[in-house]
Amino acid sequence: MASLTGAASRLLLSARITVSATTTRLYFSSSCVSPLKCPKSSPLLSHVFRYQKQSLVRVSSGSFSTVASSKSAASDPDQLKSAREDIKELLKAKFCHPILVRLGWHDAGTYNKNIQEWPQRGGANGSLRFEVELKHGANAGLVNALKLLQPIKEKYSGVTYADLFQLASATAIEEAGGPKIPMKYGRMDVSVPEQCPEEGRLPDAGPPSPAAHLRDVFYRMGLNDKEIVALSGAHTLGRSRPERSGWGKTETKYTKDGPGAPGGQSWTVQWLKFDNSYFKDIKERRDNDLLVLPTDAVLFEDPSFKEYAEKYAVDQDAFFKDYAEAHASLSNLGAKFDPPQGFSI
Repeated sequence: MASLTGAASRLLLSARITVSATTTRLYFSSSCVSPLKCPKSSPLLSHVFRYQKQSLVRVSSGSFSTVASSKSAASDPDQLKSAREDIKELLKAKFCHPILVRLGWHDAGTYNKNIQEWPQRGGANGSLRFEVELKHGANAGLVNALKLLQPIKEKYSGVTYADLFQLASATAIEEAGGPKIPMKYGRMDVSVPEQCPEEGRLPDAGPPSPAAHLRDVFYRMGLNDKEIVALSGAHTLGRSRPERSGWGKTETKYTKDGPGAPGGQSWTVQWLKFDNSYFKDIKERRDNDLLVLPTDAVLFEDPSFKEYAEKYAVDQDAFFKDYAEAHASLSNLGAKFDPPQGFSI
């Protein structure tokens, strides 16, 4: 995750890498592959948040509203199904699988299991739509994901942001050839920017002690070593761009022609295909055009992580099974459901 990492930012978990002024954030970081540019500055942000200020009642009034629907906090199942079909078409047109994975992961990955109150505990609650959280270093470029999903949100006002982000993330994995994610929906949205989590809850790409850092971050979420490694496998999608993350090459033979905006360095050769190539390539390290971050390399260095990484490198079915379960768990972190048990579509 260059944002949740490396295990989960391209690991939580992305897909890929982004930076703050002084710190590179990992795991849910995936590069933006849409023709849209991923600006560091604020012209697009200004446009998006101008609509936020104008939206006082409806969830979808022109762009990203700051208030939950006055009708219901939960999403409408039929609208969710239709939104999923629209997301599939968006993926076909924009090749934006990595950044949509990253969006869902970064919204969920702020969860702190040691905080009981909602929404202070963070997690999948739609808070990432607010400017204050979008400007966190780990979330650089994610305004483009919001821009991509904006027409869908406007079309389906009965879908919460929290559900839309997680729906887009899971659909992107599945449409890239990955496993079916056992998702549930009905997540409630936070309503004001003051409910956003503080910065610093997402993983870094190059911490001094990568294994300890990944455990600090993911154990705080209630996830274990197997889930850390499985989620790290989402780095099979996407690219890291040095101008945003400080990591990777400007371009490689695998990224110079796109699709989408060219450039960056990918973890795998076919960086829009979800499979177990990430584990094979990290283990072999035979290609200098493929990226290996400190939080990637440690998966084959730490004894506990290595057990799972070795397994996934030779058994894609095992990887898909464990990944699907870990992704579903991540997508539920910190969420408040209505109905309380959630629902499937």
